[in-house]
Amino acid sequence: MFEFRIIAECPVTGARAGEFVTPHGIIRTPVFMPVGTLATVKAMSPRELEEINSQIILGNTYHLYLRPGAEIISEAGGLHNFMNWNRPILTDSGGFQVFSLARLQKITDKNVLCRSHIDGSQLIMSPEWSMNMQKVLGSDIAMCFDQCCEFPATHEKAEDAVRRTTLWAKRSREFFMSNNNPDKQALFGIVQGSVYEDLRRRSAEEITSLDFPGYAIGGLSVGESHAEMYRILDVLKNIMPREKPRYLMGVGYPLNIVEGIARGVDMFDCVLPTRNGRNATVFMSTGRLNMRGKIYAHDFSPLDDECDCYACRNFTRSYLRHLAMTGEILGARLFSWHNLRFTIRIAEQAREAIINGNFPEFLESFTVKFHDDNNSED
Repeated sequence: MFEFRIIAECPVTGARAGEFVTPHGIIRTPVFMPVGTLATVKAMSPRELEEINSQIILGNTYHLYLRPGAEIISEAGGLHNFMNWNRPILTDSGGFQVFSLARLQKITDKNVLCRSHIDGSQLIMSPEWSMNMQKVLGSDIAMCFDQCCEFPATHEKAEDAVRRTTLWAKRSREFFMSNNNPDKQALFGIVQGSVYEDLRRRSAEEITSLDFPGYAIGGLSVGESHAEMYRILDVLKNIMPREKPRYLMGVGYPLNIVEGIARGVDMFDCVLPTRNGRNATVFMSTGRLNMRGKIYAHDFSPLDDECDCYACRNFTRSYLRHLAMTGEILGARLFSWHNLRFTIRIAEQAREAIINGNFPEFLESFTVKFHDDNNSED
């Protein structure tokens, strides 16, 4: 049921346009995937997500296990039915919580002991736990349980995380192949190694040897510089299998997306568009804008005249600033709506450029035009 096809490839950069076939539809790559941690993309309805062409969204295993719980989602018939989303879903394994809940845990090769951030109850997380929960969720793409390193991390600590990630990937795969349905759910492996090239090479070689349907790059966008991120992506570009989709986890900053595509990445996700939207910060072709700035009080132009989203087609900057300054919920919704559509369009435009054979020109134009120095707070 799962197949990845490369439709076109940039001979200069290696950027790819592809199609990944899943039970809930074909994902056309490059693609940005909105994050719906708790079975909802914040401030957006499923109908609105379809309107902005969200091809696939994410759910989080750890959070959905705590609320509403496996029993309720199972009774609902899986995550698709529960949230009324008929397009593909990717679920994180809960492994990132091993990183983000570091002060609440004890990590061993066997499992992770932590306490719920909600009520303090003890939770035992393991590859087998994650695979079983993702089976209940019924996502199209499941992720191996892994260990993400904080930044900065010593070489020794990053190496231990690589070793454990490989161990857990093997256990994830073994449990998945015995208990889940590979025809209905694809399991992706995750490459770790922080910013150390030798560890990234080792992790990529170990994880790809397990022959997963797709591969993710984890442990980036956790505090390292853009240059360090690109350096690691350059290292992995020629190691990861060409014929499998590549997913850069947790990356949604526009420049990072475009530079990632230029390095052969196919899939991206991040909470940044909606998080910034709730704080009245928007992305546009020239950079970021803080819509609380006084400069927009008498600005009756569209938010971004190059964008086709509902907010840009119907409201002025003046009105949107008014919503931000008064704390109206509509403002958070419209800013999130725009940011998601803007980020999704980046991937769409890159795909079109790859297919048309002019991706290097698109890359140069985008990186020259997009900057952050017009973020007025006055």
